[in-house]
Amino acid sequence: MKTQTNNNIDLMFYSKRHTCFDLRRLVKAKEQAFSAPVTAYLCGVFITSRTGVGIVFDHVRRKANGLFEDGHLIRTSDVVSVEKEGRFWVMTTDNSRYVIATFQRENGRGSLREFRRLSNGQHHVSPHKLH
Repeated sequence: MKTQTNNNIDLMFYSKRHTCFDLRRLVKAKEQAFSAPVTAYLCGVFITSRTGVGIVFDHVRRKANGLFEDGHLIRTSDVVSVEKEGRFWVMTTDNSRYVIATFQRENGRGSLREFRRLSNGQHHVSPHKLH
């Protein structure tokens, strides 16, 4: 949850698994302007099987039942592209844009490089239904 007053950003977290680095990067990401609306901010991100996985913050479709609640693990739909905007990577799916505040240690940046190498500008999304 985030509240903003007098150019201050107050953040409340529901997990203890975030480092000071994660939190500083999250604040900086929220302060940056992006070229299109942002769906949510993610920490500890890695890409696997064409989907992004990370800890979600400020999801625009957060539900009262806890869906997309701050500090929860999220698995995105198929990633269409990952592009650098300013100081941050932005992961785009069919219907969402996620700002990557931090990558998972040891695996995160490697998974980004592998995704970019394998996709090479060509995107074949997973079928909605398997026969």
